[in-house]
Amino acid sequence: MKQIFLDVLPLEKAAQLLLMRAASAFEGLDRTETVDVASSGSLITAEPVFARYSSPFYHSSAMDGYAVKFADTFSASEAVPLHLTTGKDAFYVDTGDPLPEGFNAVVMIEDVNIVGDCIEIYQPLTPYQNVRTIGEDIVSTEMIAPMHHRIRPVDMGAMLASGCLKVKVQKKPVVTIIPTGTELITPQQAEKGLKAPEIIEYNSVVLSSMVDELGGLSVRNPIVKDDFEEIKNAIYEASLTSDIVIVNAGSGRGSEDFTAAAINELGELLINGVSIKPGKPFIAGMVNNKPVLGIPGYPVSAYITFQLFARPLIYKYLGLTPEDPDQITAIVSRNMASPMGVDEFIRVKVGVVKDKYVATPISRGAGLLMSVVRADAMLRIPADSEGIKAGSEAKIDLINSISKINNTIVCIGSHDNTLDLLANALKVKHPELSLSSAHVGSMGGLMALKRSEAHICGTHLLDEETGQYNVPYVNKFFTPGEVVLVTLVHRQQGLIVKKGNPKGIKGIEDLVRDDLLFINRQQGSGTRLLLDKNLRERNINPYLIKGYDREEYTHMSVASAVLTGLCDTGMAIYSAAVALDLAFIPIATERYDIAITAELLNTEKISALLDIIRNDKSFREAVERMGGYDTSSMGETV
Repeated sequence: MKQIFLDVLPLEKAAQLLLMRAASAFEGLDRTETVDVASSGSLITAEPVFARYSSPFYHSSAMDGYAVKFADTFSASEAVPLHLTTGKDAFYVDTGDPLPEGFNAVVMIEDVNIVGDCIEIYQPLTPYQNVRTIGEDIVSTEMIAPMHHRIRPVDMGAMLASGCLKVKVQKKPVVTIIPTGTELITPQQAEKGLKAPEIIEYNSVVLSSMVDELGGLSVRNPIVKDDFEEIKNAIYEASLTSDIVIVNAGSGRGSEDFTAAAINELGELLINGVSIKPGKPFIAGMVNNKPVLGIPGYPVSAYITFQLFARPLIYKYLGLTPEDPDQITAIVSRNMASPMGVDEFIRVKVGVVKDKYVATPISRGAGLLMSVVRADAMLRIPADSEGIKAGSEAKIDLINSISKINNTIVCIGSHDNTLDLLANALKVKHPELSLSSAHVGSMGGLMALKRSEAHICGTHLLDEETGQYNVPYVNKFFTPGEVVLVTLVHRQQGLIVKKGNPKGIKGIEDLVRDDLLFINRQQGSGTRLLLDKNLRERNINPYLIKGYDREEYTHMSVASAVLTGLCDTGMAIYSAAVALDLAFIPIATERYDIAITAELLNTEKISALLDIIRNDKSFREAVERMGGYDTSSMGETV
């Protein structure tokens, strides 16, 4: 047996050494597999997951009532009620029923009076009022989950709802636990009674449960006596079938502590003691290119050294970094009204901006599963409150861990499909970081940046006087040097229409046609400003456009509205049309920039993001594959 002389290592050096060697070994393994979504809970995605279908995939009633054609209701009023014949002009529907062909609104049952074979209504309806429209929850091709994401029950529901039956995941690392000690007996053996020096072996159960809780697949070996050859054989056999081997007890330097010598003879001993208390006798090495850990037998030492060394290895194998849930106090970024008499739970995105937690509310609809998928936390508004004012503090219950939120880059501003790709590229290259996007339009994003509610802002605001994008607005709202603009892409904006352009739409001038229904972007968005500029240039009154006041918050939502018949056309980017196989009428090419607070430029998170934008070839190629993007200026400082 070889004598072993290794220095006791500091904790940081020992952890880095083990993690570096293990990571190198893991890179050579096939660590992915494809599984049924229904059995994918708690597994880690090995690639981004995109929706196959929209959810709902048909227009359905959101209320019990009567399906009607909204255009038939224009004349209804309290003074002159409107009568519609049931079975012809109105059809009874329960919540969730599909709308009859050609019908596009639902009047609630409590808002009608039945008069013979007619219903009597007292006010007109708007298009798709009280209707769950196609894609309200999930839009086909939308990213459900990025790479390196632990799949939760809500993610599984979103995947299945969008037609994803299989998902590519990281395999669970197989972790074999070998309890050693001549004095050890099983808990079952202990039922017959104990006598000195017998000790009930239970550490392997604790360690196995910790492995499984982290997402590994634990294997518990039978107890091995304090015999060098038996311990060596057990380690060797486990190294053939496992990704990580944990030997419990026998890691010290006593006469019956054989783990270090066994590892040294079978492979390479890396660590033979760490300067921590408890847990100093921890050892580690490589056997058959698999990490083998010698964890002390004292239960507290076993627990601590597992957390310090085994846990990071399991996370590294899965492409994750350790996370711990928590509760925090955050600054609420927007006013949130809430009805009296109910406890309301608001899904929020959370990030750290200038040393304060900022919570930004996202979709509040009861049927919007994706709002839970995207949420970082829940904010509870109690029944005796009418809401929360912007700038006030509130306690929030975290869904994601505090470490993940601390490592989130908050992006508030204009929507672009490249942000999803950027978020995924960031996850691939920096699994500990996340990019969180809230789509409020370019102007809203700049204001959020000014209020220190975001790290970055996506913007494409055209100044009509100068013909410049973004720079005049930044100069107007910020002091010189306060904000830096970095170009992400140049992109095509235009009108999205159904494939084949069945209504023969040629351009902006056609929007006032009586047979067209339009859908708009929200006020303050760059797309809305671009549309209004084109209308002014053509002396077109926007209020002659049917649907001008109907708003969506993303390009994909506009495209989905066209695809599913909610409207005939809307203004959006070319890649949104390509994603849903729609036709596109180009109107303008614009520059889409990322505005960044200058003092954050050299922080670790922003530097990592800019490195991807400027240097990641695969990200650039993925953007170009979407269509309608010019990446030649990507990463340039304006």
